[in-house]
Amino acid sequence: MSKDAPGVRYAEVERETRGTTVRVVLDLDGEKQATAETGVNYFDHLLGIFAFHGCLDLGVSIDGGLHVDEHHTIEDVGICLGQAIHQALGDGEGIDRFGTEYAPLDEALARVSIDISGRPYLAYDANFTAGSIGDLSTEAVEEFFRAVANHAAVTIHVQMISGKNNHHIAESIFMSFGRALRRAVHRIESRVKGRAG
Repeated sequence: MSKDAPGVRYAEVERETRGTTVRVVLDLDGEKQATAETGVNYFDHLLGIFAFHGCLDLGVSIDGGLHVDEHHTIEDVGICLGQAIHQALGDGEGIDRFGTEYAPLDEALARVSIDISGRPYLAYDANFTAGSIGDLSTEAVEEFFRAVANHAAVTIHVQMISGKNNHHIAESIFMSFGRALRRAVHRIESRVKGRAG
């Protein structure tokens, strides 16, 4: 599979809400580099995992601090990331479109499937046993993926297959997400024209 030069599939998105500005910079053909400063430390860690396994470059910054609570901030990041994915892909011509990946982490195993279809939908089946992991509300994880799906106009299925340790479950999900997106946005052979389906 060919790989575009860095910067070709690139987007910058800003969103202002209640005195806070969220900014996301995305290069789908990057070098696994991530800088995330959301004010939610464990979420920053998960975004780094996503970028590494997605083989992409990601920058996330927030000016103005957390507003109301971390739930809204995480949702806003998901909105911006979804918009950035949509912009960076353009018309999506020649991409694989579908991506499904599993990522085991010790006892945890997650599967994420993505269809870059133009039809936003989230199917989410992941049950955490704690209300938070560090400073991250586990409820906000689902809202992050819903925001990404809606604003990237993609279908995302997130499934926790097994797991007991909440840290491991979250990291397995974000690993799978990065790897599934990487597979879905890869360009297929040049003889295939347009977007499949």
